[in-house]
Amino acid sequence: MTIPFDNSFAALPADFYTRIAPTPVEAPEMLAWNDALADSLGVTDPDADVFGGNLVPDGAEPLAQLYSGHQFGNYNPQLGDGRAILLGEVLDHSGSRRDIQLKGSGPTPYSRMGDGRAWLGPVLREYVISEAMHALGIPTTRALAAVKTGQAVVREQGPLPGAVLTRVAASHLRVGTFQIFAHRGEIDALRTLTDYAIARHYPETDGPLGLLSAVCVAQADLVAAWMSVGFIHGVMNTDNCTISGETIDYGPCAFMDAYHEGRVFSSIDQMGRYAYGNQPRIAVWNMAQLATALIQLFDDKEAAVAQATEIVHAMPDQIQAAWLRRFGAKIGLLDAGTDDTGLIEDLLTLMQADGADFTNTFADLGSDKARDHFQQRDAFDAWDVRRRERIGVDASDIMARANPQIVPRNHQIEAMITAAVDGDMGPFERLMQALSRPFDRDAQFNDLRRPPTEQEIVPATFCGT
Repeated sequence: MTIPFDNSFAALPADFYTRIAPTPVEAPEMLAWNDALADSLGVTDPDADVFGGNLVPDGAEPLAQLYSGHQFGNYNPQLGDGRAILLGEVLDHSGSRRDIQLKGSGPTPYSRMGDGRAWLGPVLREYVISEAMHALGIPTTRALAAVKTGQAVVREQGPLPGAVLTRVAASHLRVGTFQIFAHRGEIDALRTLTDYAIARHYPETDGPLGLLSAVCVAQADLVAAWMSVGFIHGVMNTDNCTISGETIDYGPCAFMDAYHEGRVFSSIDQMGRYAYGNQPRIAVWNMAQLATALIQLFDDKEAAVAQATEIVHAMPDQIQAAWLRRFGAKIGLLDAGTDDTGLIEDLLTLMQADGADFTNTFADLGSDKARDHFQQRDAFDAWDVRRRERIGVDASDIMARANPQIVPRNHQIEAMITAAVDGDMGPFERLMQALSRPFDRDAQFNDLRRPPTEQEIVPATFCGT
C-alpha cells in the first residue's frame, strides 16, 4: 500500500525514542475504516496487515516515544509508549503534519511488564468517542482504523479478543515529553524538543515562554470545550496532556448523564482529582508542570519563573472566558460576559439538585420540553424567564449550534462493545452514523438520546488496557 510518509520526529536525536517494529498478530481483520480521514491523509488502502502491525509499509520509521509524567499528582520518571508505535507522519490535504500511530501493537522497552496489547472494547470505545469529539468540533486525536487481531489478550476478566487502533494526531508530544529531559537535566535535548514543538505547532511564537503561552491558550479552550458537552476525561495526567491542545487517551473517560459538578467515572480516581468540575484546575496544574520544565532552559531562572508564573496565572481567566463563550451560546447568548456567569451557574445548580440530564436539558432549552427535565418546574420556569429577558430575541439557531442532541453515552458504548465481542458490528455502525451528525435532531436516532435506566447505568469506567 502507499502512505506518503514525511517523517520529522524520527530525525530527532536517538534518545527521544526507541526504534521498534510492531509485533505481528495471528489473523488481522479490518473491523472499521475511516474513509474520510484516510482520504485527507492520502492513505489509499485499508490493509489489515499494515494496520494490524504485520507489515511495515515503505517509508515508515516505526518507533516508541519516550516521556515521563505526573500520574495523579505523583511524578513517574519514565513512562513512554508501552503499547503504541508511531509508524510515521504524513502531510494531510491542508498541509498539516499528522502522526499515524498503532495502539495495541505489542510490547516496547517502555511496556513496564505489560503485554503491549489492547482488547477490542477499549479500541472501539476510543474509535467511537474520538470521532464523536471530532464531529462536536472539539480538538482531538482521531481513529483511522480498528483491526481485530485474531488472538486473545488476557486481562482480569479472562481472555478477551485482541485489537489494534490506528490513531491519528497532530503530534504525540506531551507535557511529559518535556518533563523527562528537564528532570534528567538534559538541557540540550530539552532545547531541541522545544524548538521542534514550536516549529511544528506554534511557529508564530517566540521561544520557550511563547510556547508555554500558546499551549496554555490551547488547553484553556480545550477544557472549556469538554465542560460544554459534559465530557470527563478521567485521567488528566501530564503524559495525557498534549502540546497541540488535542484530546488524547480515551481511557476512563465518559459523558455525563445527570449533571453533577463532582461526577467521577474513572475507577482509579478514588479521590476525585479528575472530577468534572476539577478539570479547569487540573489543566492549570498541568501547565505549571510544563512551565517548570521549560524554565530549565533559562540562565536567569528567577526572571523566567516570574514570567512563566504570570503566563500560568492568566490561565484561569482564559478558561473562564472560554467557558462563558460556550455556555453562553448554550443558553442563547453570543455576547456572554462576566455578568452572565450567575445566570448560567443558577441553571447548573438547579440541574444538579434535580438530577437533570446534561445533554438533553440543554438540547431542549427554548422548547416546552425543557421544564420536563426538572422536579422543581416552577424554579426552572422562573430561571427561564430571566434567560429570555436577557436574550430578548429568538436564539434557537444559536442554541442549536451549541447543544448536541446526541453524545456517546456510557450504556450505549458498553452495549456496542458487548455486541462487537459477539461478532455484531451493527450497534457500532449505527452509533458512528448518529454521532457523525450530533447537532441534528433525527427521529431515527431518538432512542440514542435516552438516558440510561437505573439498570443500565455504568457507574465506573476503566483504563483501556
